[in-house]
Amino acid sequence: MDISKIDLNLLVYLDVLLRTRNVTRGADELGLSQPAMSNGLKRLRELFDDPLLIRTSDGMTPTERASELQPIVRDALSAVERAMQPTTGFEPASSDRVFRIMASDYAESTLIPAVLSRLRQEAPDVILDILTPSDVDFTAVEQGKVDMVINRFDSMPNSFHQITLWEEGFSCIVHKDSKIANRFTLDAYLEASHVWVSKTGMGVGVGIDPQDVQRLGWVDEALARLDRKRHITVFTRHYQVALQHAYQPDLVVTLPARAAMLKQDEPELVLLDPPFNIPKFSLKMAWSPLLHRNPAHRWMRQLIQEVARDL
Repeated sequence: MDISKIDLNLLVYLDVLLRTRNVTRGADELGLSQPAMSNGLKRLRELFDDPLLIRTSDGMTPTERASELQPIVRDALSAVERAMQPTTGFEPASSDRVFRIMASDYAESTLIPAVLSRLRQEAPDVILDILTPSDVDFTAVEQGKVDMVINRFDSMPNSFHQITLWEEGFSCIVHKDSKIANRFTLDAYLEASHVWVSKTGMGVGVGIDPQDVQRLGWVDEALARLDRKRHITVFTRHYQVALQHAYQPDLVVTLPARAAMLKQDEPELVLLDPPFNIPKFSLKMAWSPLLHRNPAHRWMRQLIQEVARDL
């Protein structure tokens, strides 16, 4: 067998699967989706020409071949982990490391300021290089050139580690002088003109077709299920720009609740619940397997998760 043709990430999957004996728990531990882990097990079975784990009344039971492999794989991974560890541990207080983080405008407005506040206290010399989704592609992340990506993702490579930072609902913002501010019904909502704002995924964006409801996203898909449609007059990919448009008396801005909260103290604006149900979405953080065990990277991931929980 030519080892150069083997995806060595599969050995990480095998190690976790043999330890947890559960595809779902193994996927959670590695920050993978359940289908990605199931696909990994399928590839492992093909690689070793053995079922490896068999479903029995006691759960997933290792085959004889799997039991033989378990200590060998664990020893090999332990050796690699030792080789990959830096000669010194990560010291946040004295580090001047640059963390390159791709963050959507939404995440940069709601999450990053709180992350920066923590960094000023714990790691004042650490540098953040915040990239936009249009600056980055999945290859750069996979190669470790970008530390992590924070956004809403329609799709993502199965090899990436990922976690959900939070789930988010939606709010609407209107000017206090808007004629619908005091009668915010579905009919009034649909009579108004709207600002559309979104930027999901990565890569260079393309123009929006106002008739393509599926590409317009959560808000318009929710309206389509009611067989209704709003009149969008402004399309933008920047949440801060959308928030500024809310000062127009004839416009309604519908956007994630945490972004809307940035304007909660503005006397000219009114925050309202949408007059129809819009399903929540997840803000995710993802990173390359190459950086998963790096001490500095682990520290930053933990800090971001803690900040997200506090928010």
